[in-house]
Amino acid sequence: MATSDENRDQPNAKDADLKEPHGPSSADAAQNTAESAARDGSVNMEFVLDIPLEVTVELGRTKMLINDMLKLGQGSVIELTKLAGESLEILANQKPIARGEVVVVNEKYGVRLTEVISPMERIERLR
Repeated sequence: MATSDENRDQPNAKDADLKEPHGPSSADAAQNTAESAARDGSVNMEFVLDIPLEVTVELGRTKMLINDMLKLGQGSVIELTKLAGESLEILANQKPIARGEVVVVNEKYGVRLTEVISPMERIERLR
């Protein structure tokens, strides 16, 4: 005969009914949704809208020796590879998505997009 502790570890029929949903599983429902979207040509992208991206605006780059970097202090100037007025790169997760120019909005820096990189160009850069 099982003790009360042993009974807790073994599911009974009532518990199984509560845990098991009736009808198709969520995996089956997702598959059915994907198949119906593929049939009618539409794609529901809402599931990716909440994924966070790291957006970076790259003003320019430079290479320095560690010795030169250690000499930097307040007021030091670091010369960058880009020229004044040249467009900035806007990156999402380190991948270029647009170009723009610096603007000041309410005493804060901003970027005005001047060119959005086409999806085809983005795909080509991945190769």
